Amino acid sequence: MTKQRRAECLLMLATAFWSISYYFSRVCFAELDVLNLNAFRFLSAFAILGVIYWRHLRDLNRETLQWGAVIGVVLVFVYVGATYGVKYTSLSNAGFISCLAVITTPLSELALFRKKPEKMLAVSLLLCTIGLALLTLSGGLCFAIGDALCLICSVSYGLDIVVTDRAVARPGVDPIGMSVVEIGVTGVLFLLLSAFFEQPRLPRSPEVWAAALFLGLFCSGLAFVIQTTQQKHSSAARTALIFTLEPLFSAVIAYFLAGERLHPRAYLGAAMMLLSLVLMQVDFGKGGRHDDV
Repeated sequence: MTKQRRAECLLMLATAFWSISYYFSRVCFAELDVLNLNAFRFLSAFAILGVIYWRHLRDLNRETLQWGAVIGVVLVFVYVGATYGVKYTSLSNAGFISCLAVITTPLSELALFRKKPEKMLAVSLLLCTIGLALLTLSGGLCFAIGDALCLICSVSYGLDIVVTDRAVARPGVDPIGMSVVEIGVTGVLFLLLSAFFEQPRLPRSPEVWAAALFLGLFCSGLAFVIQTTQQKHSSAARTALIFTLEPLFSAVIAYFLAGERLHPRAYLGAAMMLLSLVLMQVDFGKGGRHDDV
């Protein structure tokens, strides 16, 4: 198995963690406000990763610190847009627009670096977008203020992927150190926002403590370490395509944990998204980075 294929399998694992975060976030919202929960999950992730990777923090250089800080700020926009967007629009609109990073990522690369996606990858992106619409949109796409917030999320998400792609390609950047820094910066900024707009507090019940710690350790900590360490072996556009499988994984999780069922149209959309992933692998030797073992 090549490094690229192994990396993209790990990126799918990170996507699965982000998918299950919706279920555990719902548990946490019984006791924690939105900004408070985001502060807790990122700061708890930073504390755990800081202990595990303390040598990387000890040896941080300025370049790694700067890239991590920039990505941390971008992640705040991602999570604010996603969290508050869903409050002011339909769940179907939020699910579709927030995952449009599959489009905003290659557009960002084209606008910033004049980089065009490979032909087969472009077909995969289009097919995935259509499948995403079938999976998530239950009615017409009527624009509301929440849609604008979700669009901020998708644009910021695409920018996060592109910036991470550029950062990990630089020889002076430590990907693990950068991931710990970005998580810490995101947590601190959310704590400041929570102190200003909410009343920060810790979880009270064992169930919420367990859910919040799972969000911190796996959905924030491990998932972002996987992204920063493995994205260097793929391309930004291919990574965005993998991350767009998040609502598909969420639907599977909701099916088994919450008993939710999909409209038959959604199953067609899910099949199209999986097909887009297969087509991406057909173009395996042309798109992205491909290092052998």
